Formats: sequence, C-alpha cells, structure tokens
Amino acid sequence: MEIREYGTFRQDEIMELYASVGWTNYTNRPDMLRQAFEKSLCVLGAYEDEKLIGFIRAVGDGLSIVLIQDIIVRPQYQRMGYGKAMLTAIMERYQAAYQMELLTDDTQKTVSFYRSVGFKAVDEIGCRAFMRM
Repeated sequence: MEIREYGTFRQDEIMELYASVGWTNYTNRPDMLRQAFEKSLCVLGAYEDEKLIGFIRAVGDGLSIVLIQDIIVRPQYQRMGYGKAMLTAIMERYQAAYQMELLTDDTQKTVSFYRSVGFKAVDEIGCRAFMRM
C-alpha cells in the first residue's frame, strides 16, 4: 500500500470509486465533482501496484480547520487498513490545525472507525453541528 498525492483528476476512476460505494450525489454532477477536486485543500490516494484503491479529500484552510469531505475505499478493500492509513496521513499533515471535522453516516461501522482514530461526536465535546443542504 502506498499513500500519495492524487495529482491529476481522472474523472472515470473517481466516478467509478464513488459509484462503488453508492454515492450518487457526485456521480450525478460530474462537473461539480471535477471543480470540487480542483479546489480541495488536499487529495491523497491509496494505491496498490498503481491501482487506485481509495482516496481522501480534505477542504479548509489547513490551519484553523480541516474538513474531511470524502474518504472512499473500494468495498473489496475495506477493513484492510487503507482508510485508516489515508486518514492518518491527513491528520499528520495537518496536525497543527485547530479543528479537524467530518460528517458521516450514523452506523456502527463508521462510528467505530472514526472513534478508533481519535474522533469524537460533537455532543461529547460540548458542541452542536448545523447543516444546510
């Protein structure tokens, strides 16, 4: 496994990754997806023999806030350490950032994963989250 910068946006491989996990919001809006990648703070890919297994995309200023916008691993490679390796790389890269945040599905699988790398639910630290879509 190698974690490295995802430099050149390749729409076909990224769309296929989103589709593999059922995230249609982006696959239904390919132009928005390309622009989102271009404006991201950081995008890292997880590779196995030059094959893109997954990626993590962060947005923010890198100092006061880093928001983990997307973290995707091909289903057949999940629970093999790829997600954790990518998230750890982002946390190390932006370790001085005041806040690192993310929103995720409320499933036992995702809650357990993010707790295992040190994230807490916002209500556990005296905060409340708001969102408008």
